[in-house]
Amino acid sequence: MMLKKQGEVSMPPKGNTYNFTHSKVLRSVRDKVILTDCDGVLLDWEYHFYKWVFETHGLEQKQSIYSVAKALDIPWKDGAKLIQTFNKSEMMKSLSPLRDAVKYVRKLHEEHGYLFHVITSQTDDQLGQAYRKENLRNVFGDVFDGFTILKTGQNKDKVLMKWEGTECFWIEDKVSNIKMGNDAGLEGILISHNWNDDCHDERKVKTWKEIYNIITGE
Repeated sequence: MMLKKQGEVSMPPKGNTYNFTHSKVLRSVRDKVILTDCDGVLLDWEYHFYKWVFETHGLEQKQSIYSVAKALDIPWKDGAKLIQTFNKSEMMKSLSPLRDAVKYVRKLHEEHGYLFHVITSQTDDQLGQAYRKENLRNVFGDVFDGFTILKTGQNKDKVLMKWEGTECFWIEDKVSNIKMGNDAGLEGILISHNWNDDCHDERKVKTWKEIYNIITGE
């Protein structure tokens, strides 16, 4: 059973999770919607960001870690400003996919009927958000149920709780966000990167092929 497109499936209002949890809508959501982060999961944000930083500011990435400030050896505020500037720029239109994401995202959609809902802490700049949606659609095609785009670095806990009880798969690269999703009853899968190497208590994969196999049981 295919889900309707964005805007045609209503999420539960706050305080009304019980009825939603026992509805046919929830079961269809669980079976056909995959929740996913964007940067470091669908798109290779790290490569394009540090390339841009070097070309525009002459700063070189010194290590592959989650903290931009530490990776560039600059003050935290300067790192945050660089992220904010990059995340609303036209660069958002041309980020390349991460690893084998395109092949297996499309297979999940075309062969198994899954739709993807993107939850990303990118920017509150509307043009920057439009660039992101354009980029994702150009790279992956018409596979998206919708987009939840938060402010740069904004916490995802409240958004994830809106999906509480759905048992949807939740694909992320940040350990704390995976744990938030698990706490909301989602099925977290952590994409492996250098910055989460020390996490051994979450389900972790390197490729989208592994994600595909987990979801489909193939």
